[in-house]
Amino acid sequence: MLRKFLKSGAAALPTVLATPAHAAWSGLNMPTGVTTLSGEIHYVHMLMFWVSVAIAVFVFGWMIYSLVKFRKSQGAVADTTLVHSTKAEIIWTLVPVVILVVCAIPAAKRLIEIEDARGTQLTIKITGYQWKWQYEYIDDGVSFFSTLSRDSDAARQLDSGIDPKSVPNYLLSVDHPLVVPVGQKVRLLLTAQDVIHAWWVPDLAVKKDAIPGMINEAWFQIDADKPGIYRGQCAELCGRDHGFMPIVVEAVSPEDFAAWLAAQKGPAEAPVVAAAATTG
Repeated sequence: MLRKFLKSGAAALPTVLATPAHAAWSGLNMPTGVTTLSGEIHYVHMLMFWVSVAIAVFVFGWMIYSLVKFRKSQGAVADTTLVHSTKAEIIWTLVPVVILVVCAIPAAKRLIEIEDARGTQLTIKITGYQWKWQYEYIDDGVSFFSTLSRDSDAARQLDSGIDPKSVPNYLLSVDHPLVVPVGQKVRLLLTAQDVIHAWWVPDLAVKKDAIPGMINEAWFQIDADKPGIYRGQCAELCGRDHGFMPIVVEAVSPEDFAAWLAAQKGPAEAPVVAAAATTG
């Protein structure tokens, strides 16, 4: 019976693996991300995963072996005299403790790194509103709001007649993305104006609550060879339009970032210069 079951399972395995539901295997695991933190977190995740796999193989392998080897049909007789074993209890207590201690060491190291915002090169204050984000470059005097893009906002309206599939990055695009340089440590100061929000970008390994009256801190450093656009969303139920306040981070080279920053300062400084010239 057991052999027949194993044969039928082996025969069905190629069909199962070929089905569309199992085609996107990459979506089943945590993404590696594009920051130094995300790489470290992914390493710990995979370490714990393989430790769990090893434990599962050992435990279930032992169980299956015992069930097959000592089954009644093979003449096995239960040993009713073994009711207590001090040695067994010591072993099954110490082994899990050792495993947990070994796993705690790399996990604790990464938890400390997540909270270590020393040596940052850029500080950005992020304020959550219903339902938009405000970004303030503290040391540069640049500030702007980031809201859902017009095409996504139009398509989401009831009876709009617009097919959401025709809108690029539907509900995941904004009018003004957060622009940051690659290769630099960016510090985030998060708060909120009205209710609790949560700033979450999976590729950056950042998910931090924005709470009214409080300042939370986070940081990230995008790898120098990973410029691009990275998307996220508010991860807190902040109201009826919670699903319509996406996050877009545009990572550019330090040179392009400096040029962008200068362009953002330009329109604000122009009236001051013009007024000074008129007065003179």
